[in-house]
Amino acid sequence: MTTATALEHETEMTWQTLCTRADLVPFSGVAAWIETAEGPAQVALFYLPSDPTPSQSSGPNGTPALYALDNHDPFSGANVIARGIVGDLQGAPVVASPLYKQHFRLSDGQCLEDDAVRLRTWAVRLDGEQVEIHA
Repeated sequence: MTTATALEHETEMTWQTLCTRADLVPFSGVAAWIETAEGPAQVALFYLPSDPTPSQSSGPNGTPALYALDNHDPFSGANVIARGIVGDLQGAPVVASPLYKQHFRLSDGQCLEDDAVRLRTWAVRLDGEQVEIHA
């Protein structure tokens, strides 16, 4: 294996264990550090125990949903998205930034007030009681 091949292998996305389901706060966010191909990143992890809106991270209606977004608020420059208020706007689960109150869709990170702004998102899943993120 060459150095380039080894480096390429190390930067591939993999499932990483973040925490357990018991560490999550229903209908709220928690912050976590992850390793990505670009280096360490802070994520805001949201747990909706009975999300009525189907998404890539949830099963049929009424099943738990997990969402992982960038914790960095692009409007304030602070790492605070995990402290935002979770709600529903236009039929989609969102988080409102705790500083300037912009709303970001949990499913894709899109800012509802500014089409040019979108938070980075990651696939996240429950494996038994383990919460895993694809990064």
